[in-house]
Amino acid sequence: MTIRCEIVSQDRTVFTGDVDIVVLPGAAGEMGILPKHAPVLTTLKFGIIKVRKSGKEEIFTVAGGVAEVQPDIVTVLADRAENIQEIDVSRAEAARRRAEEYLAKGTPVDTDRYLVMEAALRRSNLRLDAVRRYRKSGMRIPGSE
Repeated sequence: MTIRCEIVSQDRTVFTGDVDIVVLPGAAGEMGILPKHAPVLTTLKFGIIKVRKSGKEEIFTVAGGVAEVQPDIVTVLADRAENIQEIDVSRAEAARRRAEEYLAKGTPVDTDRYLVMEAALRRSNLRLDAVRRYRKSGMRIPGSE
C-alpha cells in the first residue's frame, strides 16, 4: 500500500509519486506519514523531507510552507523546496557568504533587506548541511567541475 506525495514550491513541482512513507519537518516536530494517515494540516519548519519507496529514499530541503495530509495523499506547498541532488554547492556557499557579509555590517538601515538576508543565510545553511549529511559520497556535485 502506498500514499501519493506531491511537493510543490512557488515556481515548480519538485516531486510527485506514490511512496511508502513521507517524513516531514512539522511545526510540532518530525512527522512520519504512512498510507491511511488521519487528516492533518501543519505548517512546516526549515528542514528535510524524506520520501521512501521500496527501500529507496529521496531527500528534499524545505524552507517553510504547509502540508496537508489526507488518507491517500500528502500535499506539500513549500515556500522553497528542492531535491538535494539538484543543489549547486558553489551557489549555496556564495549565497551564504553574501548573507554573512551583509549581516556582519551590524545595525540594518533597510530592515526588509536585513530579514531577506537572514532568510537567505538560513536557507543556504540548510542546503549545505543537507548535502553534507545526505548526498552519497562520490556523487557529482553540480558546479564543482
